[in-house]
Amino acid sequence: MKKLMIIAAFTILLAGCGVGNYSVQSGVEDAAFISFTDDTQQDINVTVDDQTYVLKTVKQKAYKSGRDIRQTALNTIKIGTGQHEVKVVINGTEVFSKKLFLSAGEHKIIEL
Repeated sequence: MKKLMIIAAFTILLAGCGVGNYSVQSGVEDAAFISFTDDTQQDINVTVDDQTYVLKTVKQKAYKSGRDIRQTALNTIKIGTGQHEVKVVINGTEVFSKKLFLSAGEHKIIEL
């Protein structure tokens, strides 16, 4: 009987010890990025859905195709996911205009 009482007390004690509620979030950030490359580094005006940004292009290196581009505030735009109208103007001339669809965590590199 004593053994049964000890087992019952131990079971009640364990049932009352909860670890609490917590949540864990993982996965990619719900944002996308756009960078621009060209043969030379130059200032560009980029319009994304009627919002204008002034950026610099990243100088393209032909011998390093497919390389990762270091993302900085000077050369990369962080935007939400989904479809966006993107236009690029260099020295008053529109050189790029396209609708783009960007997924979460995607980094789109546009060659000018």
